[in-house]
Amino acid sequence: MSMCPDRLELIALSDMPLVAAGDDLTELIANALQRSDTQLDDHDVLVVAQKIVSKAEGRLIDLGTVVPSEEARRRAGQTGKDPRLVELILRESVRVVRQTDSLIITETTTGIVMANSGVDQSNIEAGHALLLPKDPDRSAVTLRQQLMQRLSKTVGVVIADSMGRAWRKGIVGHAIGVAGVQALVDLRTSLDLFGRALRATQIGLADEIAAAATMVMGQSGEGRPVVLVRGFGGFDQPTNARELVRDKDTDLFR
Repeated sequence: MSMCPDRLELIALSDMPLVAAGDDLTELIANALQRSDTQLDDHDVLVVAQKIVSKAEGRLIDLGTVVPSEEARRRAGQTGKDPRLVELILRESVRVVRQTDSLIITETTTGIVMANSGVDQSNIEAGHALLLPKDPDRSAVTLRQQLMQRLSKTVGVVIADSMGRAWRKGIVGHAIGVAGVQALVDLRTSLDLFGRALRATQIGLADEIAAAATMVMGQSGEGRPVVLVRGFGGFDQPTNARELVRDKDTDLFR
């Protein structure tokens, strides 16, 4: 496939219902496609907001059930956060990378470095917190298999979440779960316009797809958690979102 199509189409599926634990996302997406009179084509990519995946998987936590540890209480006092929320942040992490007077940056159990372990309270019921899927890549694989079985099309799935970036202001959509798509495209040894071999260029393609999709998905109350991305063609070497996480040996800031 070409890594640089001359055009892409982004279609946000409207009229998606609020998702609850145990809901069948495949059915909800299929119904939304039907209501919008949109047919899937082979090699389309469906970008799905992390929130609805987490909700369907029962990752919505009642803070009233959370008992904060001593460390959670200490860090809550330092950051001004709810100790129960900090407890969830710590449970979902393997280490605290940085902490300020209002923010905790962690490395999650799946290797992603992000604010608050991805624990979120936006667009959910008061008194609750939403955790990331336990295994976003597995969630993407499962959803892709179910969609292909139901709709008889070969598609890719990207689970997207918005997060900040080092050295840059503003949140941007990132891929935290990938199936049927090349997450990382290695262009090393490819030639540039002047015949020189590229030595370091790798493209975070799944992140680029996620970022593009979140432009029409929205970041607040739009209620469009699924976006169809069309125009890439086939993917020769599908990978997963873990491919995008820089390993310790090449992480200069770890």
